Amino acid sequence: MRRPASNPRRVTAPPGRVRASGGLGAITGASARPSGPPGQSISLVEVTDLHKAFDGNEVLKGISVSAERAETLVVMGGSGSGKTVFLRHVAGLLRPDEGQVRVFGVNIEKLSEEELLPLRRRMGFVFQGAALFDSLTTYENVAYPLREHTNLSEPEIRERVLHFLSLVGLGEESLELLPAELSGGMRKRVGIARALVSEPEIMLFDEPTAGLDPTNSKLVADLIAQLKSGVCDTAIVVTHDLDLTKTIATRVAILIHGRFAAVAPLEEILRSREPEVQAFLAGEATTA
Repeated sequence: MRRPASNPRRVTAPPGRVRASGGLGAITGASARPSGPPGQSISLVEVTDLHKAFDGNEVLKGISVSAERAETLVVMGGSGSGKTVFLRHVAGLLRPDEGQVRVFGVNIEKLSEEELLPLRRRMGFVFQGAALFDSLTTYENVAYPLREHTNLSEPEIRERVLHFLSLVGLGEESLELLPAELSGGMRKRVGIARALVSEPEIMLFDEPTAGLDPTNSKLVADLIAQLKSGVCDTAIVVTHDLDLTKTIATRVAILIHGRFAAVAPLEEILRSREPEVQAFLAGEATTA
C-alpha cells in the first residue's frame, strides 16, 4: 500500500460547483457572498456584548468582536477561558443569555433550527478530534455533506471527495480506511476535507492542533494558512497554540476570564506592552 502524501497540496479552487438542494441554489467559490463598496471590509460574523453562564458560572462576560471578509481571526485563550463556548455561539449551537450574534448579516439567536440550517450550510466546521463518524470510511465521511445537502451525482461526489482529500495530502489509498485506522493528524485532515467539500464561506476551527505532535501541528497550520488563497479565505480559529496563531492569524482576540483582554492585528498583539497580554503570551510560549 502506498503511504498517504505527507504534505497537503496548495489549496486551489474545486472542480465544478455544489448544487445545493432545499432552495439554497448554487454555491460556488464567491457566489452568495456578502459584498460592499471597494475597500470596505465586510463582517461575516458580528458578536456584540455576548454573555453566557452555566449553572450560575458566567463564562462569557460581555464580549464583542467581528470576523471580517478575507481574514483569519484567531481567538486565543487558556483551558476553560470560554473560547469554545464563543465558537458554538457563532455556529448557532448555543444561544446567548444576553447580547447579539449576527452571521452573514442575520441575527441568529432567535432563529429556529430549521431557519439556522441555510446559514450553517454556508459554514465549515472542524471540531476537536475531527468528529468523524466511526462506522464510515474516509470516503463516506467526506461525501456525507454532499449526500445530505446536494443533488450531485455519484461521479460528481467522487470527483469532489478525491479533490478535497488531495488538497489535505491524502490519496486514494486512504478512501476505505475507518477513523480508527487513521493517525491523529490524518483524522484532522479528513475533518478539514469534509468541512471544505461544500465550499463554505467561512471556516470555524476548534483547537485544530490539539493532541497533535509538532510535525502534524505544522501540517495543519500550513493547510489553514493556504485556505486564504484557495477555496475559503475567511476563518475563525480558537486555540491556545501560539505557534499556530503566528502562522495563520491576521487578527487576534485574547480571551481571559470571560473578557477580551485585547483584539488587534497579530503584529500589534506580539508587540503589546499590556501586562495581561504579555503574561498570557509568555505563558503560552512556555507551554507550546
